[in-house]
Amino acid sequence: MARTKGSRVGWTNEALVLLPARAASPLQELGRRAMLGVILVAIIVAIVWLDRASYTDNHDGTVDLIDALYYATVTMTTTGYGDITPVTPHARLVNALLVTPLRVMFLVLLVGTTLEVLANEGRRIFIDSRWRKRMRNHVVVIGYGTKGRSAVTTMRRNDIDLAKLVVIDSSPAALADANRDGVAAIEGDGTRRELLQRAEISRAREIIITLNRDDAAILTTLTVRRLNPSAHVVVACREHDNVSLLRQSGADAVVTSSDAVGRLLGLSAVSPNLGSVIEDLLSSGEGLEVFERMVSAEEVGNPPSAIMGERVVAVVRNKTLRRFYDPAVQELQTGDHVIVVRQAAS
Repeated sequence: MARTKGSRVGWTNEALVLLPARAASPLQELGRRAMLGVILVAIIVAIVWLDRASYTDNHDGTVDLIDALYYATVTMTTTGYGDITPVTPHARLVNALLVTPLRVMFLVLLVGTTLEVLANEGRRIFIDSRWRKRMRNHVVVIGYGTKGRSAVTTMRRNDIDLAKLVVIDSSPAALADANRDGVAAIEGDGTRRELLQRAEISRAREIIITLNRDDAAILTTLTVRRLNPSAHVVVACREHDNVSLLRQSGADAVVTSSDAVGRLLGLSAVSPNLGSVIEDLLSSGEGLEVFERMVSAEEVGNPPSAIMGERVVAVVRNKTLRRFYDPAVQELQTGDHVIVVRQAAS
């Protein structure tokens, strides 16, 4: 089996562990490679110095420590002035079998890998710049835990273009999950203004905040609303007491996870069947699902109850949500959107 980059499978069919990689800056990476180069030079200096009787210097015939360092540097850089040379057979054999491979390794290390690091960093900067220019009317998900993943999964099932999604999270593992899900990701604290600007938050259409702490969610909402006054901001809240604070901070919609879970538990206790139906509506990919779509030309002029195969629960007209029983929407019009309960797409 061929081995691919990032694959969990190696040369056999057995799953291999993937250890977390520690990210390093370009300067750190270049410094590490420079240190390895110094070590290679030191090895050759030691070889020449310990066997200095087998070398001759055209200047005075003897080789000291400075001469050994000089020989190592001009040899590693392939300058090769020829003023210091090995004269015994075993010294020439050591140069052929040991010093020459070290010289090649040195060149590959400092030239090939250095260029690779610089090229990769330049490529990342170019990709980032091009991506930011394309980000318009996109969706930003701040926090990629259980709620964030579920939100992205739901958007994907509703045909939202993944290229128009970007995730912000401080966890490298969460970012790796987002990338595997086909979503762009930025590592960092969602409360930081400069990081939100990197995600083009000012041009986003929808912003979803799903952080684990309500105080961080409030601060993020304040910052997001200041950077983008017109986006639709949805925030997940853990405690009901913080709902009003989030709304005052600029959230358009607040979903209280503890209240939602408690209500579902209560409904399940009152009626197991009712709890099962609500859970079915909240889950995706099977059973029933809630969906919003535009009214078709054939449906214009008909009442919501006339739509076959779906059950209309609300109508959106002129950006105003009206329940299906509202007399004002008993006749569908061009441009209306209907919110329906339908069978989930397989």
